[in-house]
Amino acid sequence: MAKNKSFEAEFKKLQEIVAKLENGTESLENSLKLFEDGTKIAKFCYEVLDNAEQKITNLSKVNLSVDNESSEDVDA
Repeated sequence: MAKNKSFEAEFKKLQEIVAKLENGTESLENSLKLFEDGTKIAKFCYEVLDNAEQKITNLSKVNLSVDNESSEDVDA
């Protein structure tokens, strides 16, 4: 898979794979291939979401730290 893929595009692909698998009309061989592809896409999506969560957590800590410093300046 390409390096510059977006979460949204990959998530859409994952939804399409799930729909095909739920349909039940794919051959066993094709279902296994779809499942393998879906697993790779799901891993990518999980990593993107995990990185976003870490960034939000870090930004929240920084913002809380700045807010606390500002409050201390006002109280002084």
